[in-house]
Amino acid sequence: MEPVQRVLVTDAAKQVIDRLRKEHGELMFHQSGGCCDGSSPMCFQKGQFRVGGSDVWLGEIHGCPFYMSRSQFEYWQHTQLTIDVTEGRGASFSLEIPLGVRFLIRSRPFTAEERERLTPVSTPS
Repeated sequence: MEPVQRVLVTDAAKQVIDRLRKEHGELMFHQSGGCCDGSSPMCFQKGQFRVGGSDVWLGEIHGCPFYMSRSQFEYWQHTQLTIDVTEGRGASFSLEIPLGVRFLIRSRPFTAEERERLTPVSTPS
């Protein structure tokens, strides 16, 4: 059986990621845990946001690493996250904001069977 991914991405969000990648190069995501846009997923040029020992890697979405703070992960660990995009300008430093869209998270709880097959998380080295 295949492992269950902790984070997924919609086709609409993939299109925005492709557009951003053309302009900015390699990208990364970090699930914000507070200021600015509340708890929105934020997109940065790879290396523009420092991840550390208090962050966990949840997987990749459309070729981009996706991180979350360990404290946020405590709340989200029982849910599968899907990164989507919606019209509207968020109040963050995320790269998509000038496009008039913003990334958002849709979530659903994992089933008991899925929890047994979850992709492990890791901390940056």
